[in-house]
Amino acid sequence: MKAAVLDRYDRQGATLQVRDIPNPTIGPDDVLVRVTFAGVNPLDNMIVRGEVKLIVPYRTPLTMGNEFVGVVERTGTRVTRFSEGERVYGRMPLDAIGAFAQFVSIPQSALAATPEYMSDEEAACVPLTALTAWQAYELMHVAEGGRLFISGATGSLGAMAVPIARDLGLEVSVSGGASGRRRMLDMGVATFVDYKTQDYATMLSGMDYVLDTVGDREIGKELGILKRGGTLVSLRGTPNGAFARRIGLPWYKRVLFDAAGMRNDRLAHRRAQRYEFIFVHADGAGLDRVSRMFERHEVHPTVNDVYDLAQVNDAMERVRRGGSNGKTLLRIG
Repeated sequence: MKAAVLDRYDRQGATLQVRDIPNPTIGPDDVLVRVTFAGVNPLDNMIVRGEVKLIVPYRTPLTMGNEFVGVVERTGTRVTRFSEGERVYGRMPLDAIGAFAQFVSIPQSALAATPEYMSDEEAACVPLTALTAWQAYELMHVAEGGRLFISGATGSLGAMAVPIARDLGLEVSVSGGASGRRRMLDMGVATFVDYKTQDYATMLSGMDYVLDTVGDREIGKELGILKRGGTLVSLRGTPNGAFARRIGLPWYKRVLFDAAGMRNDRLAHRRAQRYEFIFVHADGAGLDRVSRMFERHEVHPTVNDVYDLAQVNDAMERVRRGGSNGKTLLRIG
């Protein structure tokens, strides 16, 4: 089968090679899926640059890709949730990515049936970003009526995070590019902050929760709009010791992340706030709940660009440049 393979890490960004590799095998609990589309994400570029090696030490050569939509080709002997020909999607397990390929082998526990109303292109936008939002809200222990701020929400994450938050009964405020303002307001956002011309620190206060997508340079400012006892979950900040313990990293990495995340932990501790870092994991049950939620509201993700598998490096560069209001996809099937 054809697949996009990383042969070596490179801090400047490596070139992926599209070549033939053996088809994956399946175990008794696995599903073989023929991939039609795969989502391209900032995480893929972070992996190429070696920025997640302390969390997941991938060995090369590595078939790249974290999320996909496709059709069940074959099932293992113990698979009961899916059958041949069914349309499915998922986030690949952390230790076995590989969605930039014609076929993937994935545990049934990581899969969900795609919402019937979505096209394959729309469905390929969902797993990674929707699960990121869902798992962040679980970590926050969100309560109906709570107030949430999402930084940098006009990209593909916000398209998932906002409708999920609204379904959970949260009042949502966001920052982002002006071109995404109307779309965010149409989703039910209470306050939109244009990051180029406005400052959310002067417009917002008393937030119960903050979902950070920017990183350490904004953490102090975001904590400033968070109420005492509130929770900030970061996708791009420094991992801390709480994260290392939560995902079961070995003791030496816990010590390392305790030291690395100390600044953000201390900033939060001053106001009895909680700083958390998240690295989204495969979760078929969570994705299934998101699917049902999206079906109730007919959420339509935004596709920004579609590239063929042979153009994978162009797709990776498009994501690296940023500035998109939707998801970049690879057409595999």
